[in-house]
Amino acid sequence: MPRETSECPQDFASLSGPACPEDKRMLGVAFSIGVLLALAGSTVAHNCVASHHVVSKMLRHLEDSVKTDEPPNPSVLLAMNLAGATGSITHKQLLQEIEKEAVKRAQKDMTSGEVALYVLALISSCENPRQVQALGQSIDLLRILQQKTDEEVASLEVEGIPKTTLYRVSLDALSLCLTKAGGYQGASVILAKRVLSPDSHLDVDTRAVAALAMACTYSHTDLRDMRELLWEALSTVTNSFLDEQEKGHGMIGNIYSMGLAMQALQATGKFYAPREWDCAQAFSMVYKHDYELPMAIAQVLPALAGRSYLEAASVDCAAKTTPTIEVHYSIINKLQGKHFSYTTSVRVPSGSTLLKVLQAAEAEKPQIFSFQTEQTSWGPMVISIHGLAANSNDRTYWQFLSGGKALQEGVGTYKPHNGEHIHAVFSTY
Repeated sequence: MPRETSECPQDFASLSGPACPEDKRMLGVAFSIGVLLALAGSTVAHNCVASHHVVSKMLRHLEDSVKTDEPPNPSVLLAMNLAGATGSITHKQLLQEIEKEAVKRAQKDMTSGEVALYVLALISSCENPRQVQALGQSIDLLRILQQKTDEEVASLEVEGIPKTTLYRVSLDALSLCLTKAGGYQGASVILAKRVLSPDSHLDVDTRAVAALAMACTYSHTDLRDMRELLWEALSTVTNSFLDEQEKGHGMIGNIYSMGLAMQALQATGKFYAPREWDCAQAFSMVYKHDYELPMAIAQVLPALAGRSYLEAASVDCAAKTTPTIEVHYSIINKLQGKHFSYTTSVRVPSGSTLLKVLQAAEAEKPQIFSFQTEQTSWGPMVISIHGLAANSNDRTYWQFLSGGKALQEGVGTYKPHNGEHIHAVFSTY
C-alpha cells in the first residue's frame, strides 16, 4: 500500500494528518458527538443515508460551533446546505459573514483552495459567486478563482508542482466545473495523470476531492481521450478506497479522512461498478469515533445525509423560498412526579404536520422536547415526551390541544397554522 502523505496546510476542508497552526485557528470550538452517533447503532438505510436523528443532532452541534468572533468556515455552511439546514438564524448570519470575508480577503490573501470553498459555500446557498456584495463593495469571486487556478496550473506545467497543493487544485477544479466556468478541464487532466502516476503518493483527502472534481469534468466533456483518462483515474481512486476499506475493516486512511472518502464513494458508483460499496461498514466506523472538531463534522455530515460536494450546485433553490410558519409549542405535566412546563417556538415549512413541529423542537432543544412515537393503524401516536411515558395502567396519555380544545387529528396529519400555539398536556382518560 503506498505511504499516505499529507500536504500542509490543507485549507478548511481537509483534516487528515496533523492540523497546521492556521487550520487550528479556523476550526473553532471543539465538541464531541461520538456518543450521539454510537447511540444511533445500525441506522444506515440501504441507500446509504443515516437516520434523521443522527443528522439532526449533528446539525445542531455544527450550528453551535459557529461563533461570531471567529473567522467563518465555508465548509460548515456547505455542509449545512447539503444537509438541508438552511432556515436558521445561524445559517443566515454565517452566510453574511462569509460574504464579508470574501470581499475583504479573496483577492488579497486567500489561497485558491480557500476561494474555491467560498464559491462552493455560496452556490450551495443559492447565491451568485460572480456578484458577492458586502461592506458596500461587490466582487466577482469566480474571476478571482480562475486567476488563482491559472497560477496553480501554470506552476504545475512549468515546475511540476502546484503553487500550493494538489488538494487545493482539486477544490479549484471542482468549483470551476460546478459553476461552468473555464479552467477546470486542464486542471482535471493534471489531477488524473497524478492519480495514475505510481510516484505520486497522494493522501486520501486529495484523492477524494480529486475524484469529485474529475467526476464533474467527466460529465461535462465530450472529448473521448479526456473521458477515457478520467474514467481510468476515477476507477483507480475509487477501487483503491474500496480496497483500503476492506483491509481496514471499514477505515479508509484515518478517521478524519473518512468524510471526504465516503463522499467520493457516494458520488462515483459507476466508476467502480460492478463492485458495491459497503456503506454500512464505513458508517459504523464513523459512529465509533468521537469527532471533536467542527471541520470533521462538516466533512462527514454530507456523506451521512447521502450527499457530496459534487451536489453543491444542485441544492433546490426553489425550496429556499418556500414560505415558513412559526408555531408555538408547550409541554405540560401537572399530573405525575416532578411537574414541568416548557414552551418554545419553531419555524417549519408551511403545510408541515404537527409531527414536523415536534421534530423541530426536539432538534433545537433535545434535553427538553425529546419525544417518542408508536406506529398505529391511525398513524404515529406520541407515547412519551420529556421522558414521561403514557401508561395504560394509570390511564395516562399525552393530549394535544389548540385554543383549549383537543385536536381531532393525530400528529401525523394535523397541520398547524402560522402563530398557532399547540399544548401537549399529560392527562388521564
